[in-house]
Order: sequence, then structure tokens, then C-alpha cells
Amino acid sequence: MKTNIIIPAAALAAFTLLLVCCGKTKEKDMTPPEIIAVGDYTSPLNCQEFHVGSVLPFAWAFSDNDELGSFNIEIHSNHDHHTHSTEAEECPEEDGHDHGEPVNPWVFNKDYAIPAGTAFYEADIKIPIPEDIDPGEYHFMIRVTDASGWQQLRSVAIHIQ
Repeated sequence: MKTNIIIPAAALAAFTLLLVCCGKTKEKDMTPPEIIAVGDYTSPLNCQEFHVGSVLPFAWAFSDNDELGSFNIEIHSNHDHHTHSTEAEECPEEDGHDHGEPVNPWVFNKDYAIPAGTAFYEADIKIPIPEDIDPGEYHFMIRVTDASGWQQLRSVAIHIQ
């Protein structure tokens, strides 16, 4: 009588093991997303100039091998000429004056969602530049994060007059 119970239990265990071993498991995503220039209308580019009270167009694309998550845009003063070790480099002063430490620097920091299931996304955003900010050198930083948490950073230097 014990053999009748052992055979079905062994068959069930073997069947369960077969399902676990042969079931498809998703590989862990080990690839960070990419920030991609989008042709002639990529903006901003390194050392590009903008004006207070105007609009700064943002046009870059993001790509991932699996799924994108979100992106962030940060703009901050570069009066101290620090670096972020990507494309941001010191641009020549257009007006020949060192603006010194700003009194009213522009600080912009905003997160943007990317629709779920998206592996390629072209962003097209118009960012108003406040009229009351100090002119000078600024860093425009782009961060993209994929659904697995990997992040990529690109930083360009811009000049605001």
C-alpha cells in the first residue's frame, strides 16, 4: 500500500522539477540605457547659446535593450567652472566678461515619466528660461533610468545671455 502513495508523490515531484527547470526565466538586465542625439534638431548641444526670457528646446532620444523608466533634466549654474566629466566643457565667454558668482542663478530639476513597455523614446520639451535669472555659464544635465534601475548621464555646457 505504501508503494501506491510513493509512486504518485515521486511523479508529482518529478513533474514539478521539470516545470521549474524548463520554465523560461527572464535574464537580469545588465545593460544601461543610452542617450542619443536625434539628428539636426538635437538640443541643447555643447556650448549652445540661449537668452533669458526665451524658450530652451530639449530634443534627445533614449534607448534601452529592455525597457526605459524615466528621465530627468537638471540645469544649474557653472559660475565656478566645475565639471561632470561627460561632454560638459568650458565654453568661451561670448561677451568677454566673467559674470562671477551669480546672485539669482537658474536652478531647474524635473523628472519625466516614459510610458511603460517603451524601449525607444524621443523627448521633445520646451523649457521656458526665466527672465530674472543671472546670465552666464550653465550645465544642462540629462539622466535616463531604465526599468531595471540602470542610469546614464550626459552633461552639456550652455551659455545664457
